[in-house]
Amino acid sequence: MAVREIIKDPDPILYKKCHAVTKFDRKLASILEDMAQTMLAANGVGLAGPQIGFMRRVCVVLDTLDNDKIIEMVNPEVVETEGEQTGSEGCLSFPDKFGMVTRPRIVTVRAQDRNGEWFTVKSHDLTARAFLHEIDHLDGHVFTEKVTEYITFDEEDEEEGEDA
Repeated sequence: MAVREIIKDPDPILYKKCHAVTKFDRKLASILEDMAQTMLAANGVGLAGPQIGFMRRVCVVLDTLDNDKIIEMVNPEVVETEGEQTGSEGCLSFPDKFGMVTRPRIVTVRAQDRNGEWFTVKSHDLTARAFLHEIDHLDGHVFTEKVTEYITFDEEDEEEGEDA
């Protein structure tokens, strides 16, 4: 396992659509492990393939509702959303940039695991926000496209404190 370099804006790779994963092998497992280590080392709650230069539909998300379990999603697709939430978002590829973003409050995602087995996961609040944020990356979209108002680092800290 290795901590990889996180690609930063304005690198064009962040704006490209990823290809589906078709090979479920040791290389994929190794990349998923590296992504988890990279995300944790950067104090993130999610990381998508293009953020480390891997142009496949893979992401990892920290499930803050389940003892910080890491959810690996390969070829994820959103199958259902409910409600609405507005809160601060940041991104490891956009250091020191935070903004208010509105997303669904509850999301159900269908994805494959590292072995190619399909599963469905439903989550809400911060974890749902992270699912949607990372899946956006896989489609070449970044959170700044959805920001309604940029906020300072101090305001972002206050926003996080309210969620805790």
